[in-house]
Amino acid sequence: MSTADNVADNEDATLAQLRDADTDLDLFRLAGDIDDLLLDASLDEYQQYLDQLDAARSHLDTLLADTAATLDELSEISASFKAIDTQTKAFQKQSANILEEQRRNDTIAQEIADNLRYYEPLEKITRRLNAPGAGAFVRSKDFSDMLITLDECIDYMQTHPGHKEAETYRSRYRLLLTRALTLVRNTFMAGVREISTEVAGRIAAKQLNDTTMSALLYTKFRVGSAEMKELGLQIQKRAVPPADAEPGTEGEYQSLMNELHSSFATCRARLMIPLVRKRLTEIGQAPSSRDLVQFARASISYIRGVCLDEFELWSEWFHGYRGLYDFLESLCEPLHDHLRPRIIHENKLSKLCSLVTLLQTRYLHDEEEDGPADPNELDFSILIQPALEDAQTRLVFRAQALLRDEIELFKPQPEDLDYPRRRSPPPIPTTPLSGSRKSREPRTPLLKSPEIVDEDSGEEGAFSWALAFRRDELRNCYPTLSKAVRLLHRIYKLVNSSVFDDLAHQIVHQTTVSLHSASVQIRSKSSPADGHLFLLRHLLLLKSQIVAFDIEYVTPDVSFDFSGVASTFYELRERGGLFNPRSWLRLFGSGALLPRVVENMLDAKVELDGMLRTVINDFTAGFASDMTVDLPRDLNKVSTKNNTLENAVSSTRKRVEKEIPVLRAKLEQYLDDMRTRETLVAAVEDQVVQTYETFFDGYVSRLGSLGKMNGAGPISRNGKGPESAVWDIDAFSEWAEGVFNVALPNVEDDGTSRPVSRSLSRSDSP
Repeated sequence: MSTADNVADNEDATLAQLRDADTDLDLFRLAGDIDDLLLDASLDEYQQYLDQLDAARSHLDTLLADTAATLDELSEISASFKAIDTQTKAFQKQSANILEEQRRNDTIAQEIADNLRYYEPLEKITRRLNAPGAGAFVRSKDFSDMLITLDECIDYMQTHPGHKEAETYRSRYRLLLTRALTLVRNTFMAGVREISTEVAGRIAAKQLNDTTMSALLYTKFRVGSAEMKELGLQIQKRAVPPADAEPGTEGEYQSLMNELHSSFATCRARLMIPLVRKRLTEIGQAPSSRDLVQFARASISYIRGVCLDEFELWSEWFHGYRGLYDFLESLCEPLHDHLRPRIIHENKLSKLCSLVTLLQTRYLHDEEEDGPADPNELDFSILIQPALEDAQTRLVFRAQALLRDEIELFKPQPEDLDYPRRRSPPPIPTTPLSGSRKSREPRTPLLKSPEIVDEDSGEEGAFSWALAFRRDELRNCYPTLSKAVRLLHRIYKLVNSSVFDDLAHQIVHQTTVSLHSASVQIRSKSSPADGHLFLLRHLLLLKSQIVAFDIEYVTPDVSFDFSGVASTFYELRERGGLFNPRSWLRLFGSGALLPRVVENMLDAKVELDGMLRTVINDFTAGFASDMTVDLPRDLNKVSTKNNTLENAVSSTRKRVEKEIPVLRAKLEQYLDDMRTRETLVAAVEDQVVQTYETFFDGYVSRLGSLGKMNGAGPISRNGKGPESAVWDIDAFSEWAEGVFNVALPNVEDDGTSRPVSRSLSRSDSP
């Protein structure tokens, strides 16, 4: 029976005793029994629990022992793991070193392999290039790859000079490249010779028409041109000089490329030049080719067509055009051989001018108008330049001959010196003015280049003046002037500017010499005034023609005219008198009043202006001297009795009044421009007044020396006094202004011309 059953039985027994207890003693006894029972019962549980505790303790001790053993084992294992970790790290480090060494070895091995790649092809390429029949290998794709390999090997050796045998291998590779490119040259030249020989044989075998001839000369050459072009490109790519080469340095293999050009050009020249010579001979034998210009036009047109065909054929055989123009120049030699003798024997200046004009306008390239020449198009101007130079040389020679024969050695006929001639009045009255043009009133602007008529035709120079002169201005002038102008206008822009400068100066100089000689003869036959005005008129015409050379470059909105020449005189008057020596030196010496139109003829213009100044001085001084001939020059030698000086002044006034109509009539005979005429009249007036002023100063000094200056002297001041008296300078000037009645035109904004007072112009005169 278990303890629980005992306890239950005891409890039941105790409960029964408790129910049976009647007295306190029973209860007391029962309590004692119960305490004993309880003590016995708890002791059993305690003992039982104690046993359990002992068992648990024993179990826990076992566990502790096992745990300690386990911990010891774990400590041993941890120590083992640490040893393993240390060993693993050491192994890992060793493995990493091994891998690094392996990578390093792989890199070295790759570098060795890469280096060997540029050394290994040497023997193989050497065998291939030195093998029999290596020329047949040139046309294959492998040959192009081999050239690329040689380029790479040479570049490698140049960029790795530190390698032990780099220089040796580089020189051997360059020899191989030279050998390979030489094979290319030989193959190219053999191909060209083969085609050329075949074409030449077929041409010599039978007569061919133009179509068959063209097929042989060009179509046959185009068949294999693409392949040959690629072969030539193999050399051309390697003929480029290095980037750091000096300017003008040729590439190492440029000589091989030049041989290709020379070989092709030689073969083509052998075929083409005989045909060109034959064709030019046929052109020269044509009836129309007797004329130089017609022959030049036909022959040059043919040669240009041949050059265009050769230009296109060259572009199919080569990249670029180096050497082409040397070949084309050789093709043009037959043209020059035919054209040069004709040019040399051509005596007509008009034909030479027409030829130069044809060459310049039709065949020369103008960079200013057409822009830079396209390198991919034929520049025929280079090829035609020798013919142009021959024509220009002959043109200059003929111009010099005409200058010598028709101007320098010109002998005038009596009718050439028949001055003053009766000249028909201008059909349209004009007032030459500067400024903007108005359509409602015709003006006389500056000249444009005239239309030239062939002097070989026998006609007189029928010039078409666009703006300034009528047609008969030069037709009725002295022959040397018209010939000089015609000659200048013919050669203008047809020769080099420096050549034109020199020749134009000679023409102008000889023309002025001829005009001066004619004026001397006219002065002796007619009168000094006629000689002076003849020279003045022709010099002004010549100067206006020199101005015309550059007029086409003037802006169309601004017009100039012949009055610009007269403006020089007029402005000189305005600045202090025509006959003040200091004014002449200052204004004309500095060229302040001289227009600078044609700079390349400045020397000729200076010479011309000098002659103009001289003839103006001579003319005005001559007329003024005639008008004041009665005024004594040295008053100390003149007696004052019988009113000698007063009579001289009165006589001078009468002579001035008489000579003025003569002066104006003479001017109108020679000069159409009103402003020029009035300016010359004003110049004569100034000279007369200046002469009278010199006389009056001497007269006043004479009176002072005689003691007659206290109002007793017969002097008319400001118009007050007797007419027979000596007038003071102001009175005489006022009288002269009214008598001469100079009416210079005044240019205003509205374009009208009105007389201007001369009082202001005289105010600054000395």
